[in-house]
Amino acid sequence: MSSDKSQPPASAKQDGFETIPQDILDRLTRVDMPSVKDVPPSEETLQVAGETIPVYRCETLVLGSGAAGMRAAVEAKRRGIDVLVASTGLFAGTSACSGSDKQTLYTASTDYKGDNFLKYAQSLCAGGGMNFSTAYVEAVGSIDAIGGLQFMGLPLPHDDRGAILRYQTDHDEAGRATSCGPRTSKLMVKVLFDEANTLGMRILSSCSGIQIVKEKTETGERVVGVLATHRPEKRNPYGFVFLACQDLVIATGGPGELYRDSVYPHHCHGGLGIALEAGIELTNVTESQFGIGTPRTTFPWNLSGTYVQVMPRVYSVDEDGKEHNFLARYYRTTREMVSNTFRKGYQWPFHSTRMLDYGSSLLDLAVFLEQKAGRKVYLDFLRNPDPVNEGETFSLDDLDPDVRAYLENNEALYELPIDRLKRMNPLAIELYRMHGTDLCKEPLEFAMNNQHMNGGILIDDWGKTSLEGCYSVGEAAGSHGVTRPGGAALNSGQVFGKRVAVAIKRSRLQRQPREADTANVTTALSKALETAASFLDPSNGKTTNEVKSEIQARMSDHAGIICSAAEVSAALAAARKLREEVEADGLRVSSPSLVGSAFRWRHMAMVSEAVLTALDHYIQNGGGSRGARAICDDKGTRCPEAKDEDLSRFRFKEELEKDRVEKLVVKRVGDRFPISSLPVDLTPEVTREFFEKGWGPYLIKEG
Repeated sequence: MSSDKSQPPASAKQDGFETIPQDILDRLTRVDMPSVKDVPPSEETLQVAGETIPVYRCETLVLGSGAAGMRAAVEAKRRGIDVLVASTGLFAGTSACSGSDKQTLYTASTDYKGDNFLKYAQSLCAGGGMNFSTAYVEAVGSIDAIGGLQFMGLPLPHDDRGAILRYQTDHDEAGRATSCGPRTSKLMVKVLFDEANTLGMRILSSCSGIQIVKEKTETGERVVGVLATHRPEKRNPYGFVFLACQDLVIATGGPGELYRDSVYPHHCHGGLGIALEAGIELTNVTESQFGIGTPRTTFPWNLSGTYVQVMPRVYSVDEDGKEHNFLARYYRTTREMVSNTFRKGYQWPFHSTRMLDYGSSLLDLAVFLEQKAGRKVYLDFLRNPDPVNEGETFSLDDLDPDVRAYLENNEALYELPIDRLKRMNPLAIELYRMHGTDLCKEPLEFAMNNQHMNGGILIDDWGKTSLEGCYSVGEAAGSHGVTRPGGAALNSGQVFGKRVAVAIKRSRLQRQPREADTANVTTALSKALETAASFLDPSNGKTTNEVKSEIQARMSDHAGIICSAAEVSAALAAARKLREEVEADGLRVSSPSLVGSAFRWRHMAMVSEAVLTALDHYIQNGGGSRGARAICDDKGTRCPEAKDEDLSRFRFKEELEKDRVEKLVVKRVGDRFPISSLPVDLTPEVTREFFEKGWGPYLIKEG
């Protein structure tokens, strides 16, 4: 219990959270999305192997309808480019369905003295694996990105002088984060769709790309279209359509289905598999983010920010229903335990070094071990934390100075966690109430989950991939480095959404449109039809559910936050065997309408092998622990400690400096996934372009 002097006066409880009208809470959590008119069925068709394949033509095809893809589509449409958006499910991906307490958009700050783009860029690439030039592009572009969103109607909070309100987020010492609340990215999607409707955007919903179709050129290969499944399509048994394009933007998000313990919405397969199959290079796929969140079996959501900054009671329940104050086995004092629970708010992702010195990721390890022991873990907002030692009590007067100051500054020194949460973030409560859990009445189950792929498709500073005419934006793109500040991914998707539109428009001024070779397209579609038919053979190999279960269990159990060289090598061998079996024996589905799922899980088998190949290469070449994982080794130089637990089995290798200045690249060549590396350029060479000198070239490039 805290002392009386820590309590706000009774009158303070009459303002703040209690005065926010319900309709405002509803507007920011129960977001009404715009209606979207689907593209009418195409009258153009191809006859392939006796089947009718409808053809949809466009100049630029955008796969994915999240915040990054829709920004690319809107910016391209504004530039007079004929755009078609193909979406597996409107408002069903991570942008529309994922978030946290106050989901973060990380941009250059207008607060107080403003920002320095060089320092901003340095913070983005500080963890390694990211070129300074890419970081600088995202820093400078953030101003236009956020301004465009505000113009389209994104309700970012600001003070009466116009400065956007800011706070501190993960890997962020400058306080560049801002938010519309837990549904920030969904609100971004909403305003972008409103703009798309205004522009008359063509959108093909219930449409999933399953194969990139290419043709040879004088200099290599170029994309000419995408074979996709379109759920409403009945002119062939599989719902196949061909989306012919001059340029392709892959904006399909991350591989959420790769892990069993995941905070992604269901059915998020991402675009790495379709890229690998097309021979496109991936990078940094060893780098992910893991952190605490509610399980995927309920309502998957990140538990960062105020969810933990209010310091709820953390406990686990065993199979007999007995409750355990398990964190008391790890932290030495109540103050140390609750202060590090608080720090999970802005140190949310697991990081190996934060397991040391009784830091905030020791909590992650403790939760991970409770899960391994078969216990369920909960946050209880109705009670303060249990003490660590006999004779101690939780007190708001006995907190680390940074924790106490934060609560004071937010006037949140209330008696119970639920009241502290109501004061600081009533939207966080409203969100879970909307999904069936009332934090004012019941505890909240949580777990350690995979949350974000920081790697992905290798792109340059214009979003171009290694395949001519193909671009990538958002989480599908591997541009985020090792340890990005929280919310930087949302900004990256907006910045690169505009940049790929600019790059596509410029490329059109330099080349003539070319028609795809119909014979080449027909051959590709014919092979796809053969593969689709094979999925219906009852004598074929594994079912998609069997492949899904095997991949997800292997990745969660052997490629999560705790890894070892032996386990990763064994996992790689098993993943390679599975992929070879899938390609040799096929997959099995029960109806033609499910062949799209078979294509996607064949892709996921490739993605799993590619990720494990890169991770195994990294470890075998001396790679140590960093953002995503602790690489455990008996000869490791660092070891976490706990009050009453022997953690010597988690002794880990430190990250090598050389690994911070290179990016691992993986692609599919034949039957293998060779690894190469690219040097990271951290040279901060930013030169001033004088107006009169740069104006002419700009006008020529923009046409």
